[in-house]
Amino acid sequence: MDITITLPESHPMTTIRNLLEQEWLVPRKVRHFLRIRKNVWINQEPALFHFEVRGGDRITLRFEETDYHYQEVQLGQPSHIQPLYEDEHLIILNKPAGMKTHPNEPTEKNTLLNHLAAYLRKKDQRPYVVHRLDKETSGAILFAKNPFVLPILGRMLEQKKIYRRYQALVWGSIQQNLDLKDKIGRDRHDRRKRVVDNKNGQSALTHIYVDQVLKEQTQIYCVLETGRTHQIRVHLAHNGYPIVGDPLYQNRPGKRLMLHAFELHMIHPFTHEKLIGRALPGLW
Repeated sequence: MDITITLPESHPMTTIRNLLEQEWLVPRKVRHFLRIRKNVWINQEPALFHFEVRGGDRITLRFEETDYHYQEVQLGQPSHIQPLYEDEHLIILNKPAGMKTHPNEPTEKNTLLNHLAAYLRKKDQRPYVVHRLDKETSGAILFAKNPFVLPILGRMLEQKKIYRRYQALVWGSIQQNLDLKDKIGRDRHDRRKRVVDNKNGQSALTHIYVDQVLKEQTQIYCVLETGRTHQIRVHLAHNGYPIVGDPLYQNRPGKRLMLHAFELHMIHPFTHEKLIGRALPGLW
């Protein structure tokens, strides 16, 4: 597997070593193999780790199949894939409601990861999960298309450099924007659920922005500062505003969970371009 990246013109001068270790987060073992195999090129010329690179240079890295582990999945249906943005390194998809992000059992083949694996197979590429959406949630979701970019995207997510905005329709009247900060932990009585647990739970922060107050419901936007399981759903339900159609955290009937990952914004880790994945149509 060859990865070729053209550094943006604005990229500061640095060494191959710093580029691989500090910026691109290449694991130590893989860096070692790149070095001893001499599998690095600058502008199609062989390069050593102390060589300097600058904006506009083309960096090529060659990896062996054994350098990275890939867990095979069953192939699904490529027709289920709705790309919002795609290049050779990553892809942003519009996930349908009611579809799992990835399989939990090797025999499953109707999750988004299965369908993406089938979609990418014709391009001789493989999908890698960066983050997930609940089965009931629709909207924008990011996948890596090679193992090289996966830890970079993971770090961007941890450092809040990937912005995600959700739409939700909730029961009740929210009159002003809210910051919900309750800690979230596991429900000891139901393994499917999470609960507010301000003593032992993990820190969580959800920003709520009111869009429109209706008769019995409120249309809102939600922005996550953390990525706890069911975070938006738990925070809203705990504060008296359960999401319409939520099968776990409210009892009123509904056709579906009215939660949609409307937008995903990020700066491309290699080109430094601003990417926006907008999953239309949304809930309203």
